[in-house]
Amino acid sequence: MATIAPSRPLVTLVNVFRLHDPTNQQQLVDVLIEATQAVMRHLPGYVSATIHRSLDGSHVVNYAQWRSQADFEAMLQQPEAQVHMRRAFELAQVEPHLYEVVFSDDAVAVA
Repeated sequence: MATIAPSRPLVTLVNVFRLHDPTNQQQLVDVLIEATQAVMRHLPGYVSATIHRSLDGSHVVNYAQWRSQADFEAMLQQPEAQVHMRRAFELAQVEPHLYEVVFSDDAVAVA
């Protein structure tokens, strides 16, 4: 489960995918879920992934947490991961960046 907190010493990947064709949004979501379940979650340093799709069909965002930048970079070298990444790159322009959480504020709803 993704926990967003500055106290957690994790590296966060925010990967924005701008689809070449918005009709392929669900296909890209499926590729990312398959990659996560078949490969990423089994690699050292993987913590979590959360896939988001834009309401207008133009984008998909992958919010993933890794134990360290070194673990993330090691994943990039895995042939199994590269297969899934190539499939995603065929569907969208990709803009990945690594971040660290510096602030998080959770409001608790009162019923």
